[in-house]
Amino acid sequence: MRIALATCSTLPSHEHDDRPLHAALRGRGVTVEQPIWDDPGVDWSAFDAVLIRTTWDYHHKHAAFVAWAERVGASVPLFNPAPVVAWNTQKLYLRELEQRGVPLAETAWLDAGQPHDLRAIVRARSMTRGFLKPTLGANARDTLRFDAHSEAELAAAQAHLTRVTATTGMMLQPYLGSVERQGEVSAIYIDDVLSHAVRKVPVAGDFRVQDDYGARDEAIELDREQLEICGQTLAALGSCVVAHGWSLQLPLLYARVDLLRDDDGRWVLNELEIVEPSLFLRHGPTAAERLTHALLRRLG
Repeated sequence: MRIALATCSTLPSHEHDDRPLHAALRGRGVTVEQPIWDDPGVDWSAFDAVLIRTTWDYHHKHAAFVAWAERVGASVPLFNPAPVVAWNTQKLYLRELEQRGVPLAETAWLDAGQPHDLRAIVRARSMTRGFLKPTLGANARDTLRFDAHSEAELAAAQAHLTRVTATTGMMLQPYLGSVERQGEVSAIYIDDVLSHAVRKVPVAGDFRVQDDYGARDEAIELDREQLEICGQTLAALGSCVVAHGWSLQLPLLYARVDLLRDDDGRWVLNELEIVEPSLFLRHGPTAAERLTHALLRRLG
């Protein structure tokens, strides 16, 4: 059996998140390859399955990536399936989850190609510190925190917003300073069952929880509130699948639920990652084996 773990040409040399999965698959006699997703020379139909794993440049080539997922998914089992890939690459999916009861930080959705008066928006929301992030993006690219009471920072944020919304929408939320003290919590699910959880802590003074920026991560146990929100999120995902009429197998093979604590002390959903999330397999002693078992069971 040949399985492709799709990657990108710009994969950082230090990336090691999937090594336990490679070992687990090979331990079951599987040939593991890492073709680049947009390499035109790859025959994807030659594989028994394709897992989208480290395609971390997709936001630069979004339309091509979505078309690639649809094309590959039509010829070979693709995990996760193309319909949810297209949906999850745009952060507008968060609106659908919120409509189904999943708690988010208060969000203003700022459409692409439209003028936005940032000063008026933050004043209407009595915002002291703001956070901008694009609806199409990854790895904290084009995110910005700013002090809404600083004329210089507000002007810089307005310029940033104008530049980014020329091509993609943006989200404006209150800046949740808890990320600097408590980090972001990520819960990894395999077949809708919690596998393990981690806390990602940025370097002092930063908000970016990716290891590219020096953040560290550690295994944790989830509390009841965190577990409840994760359950709400996955249930809402299932509702979205039904509402969109997608014909695909549930539960999904893998999912990562990212949580932050808001200024009122409650946990809120930051992201639901079901395309190409880091799964922090090194923090789940049996996670790679469980993922391998779940995948091979699907393939019969």
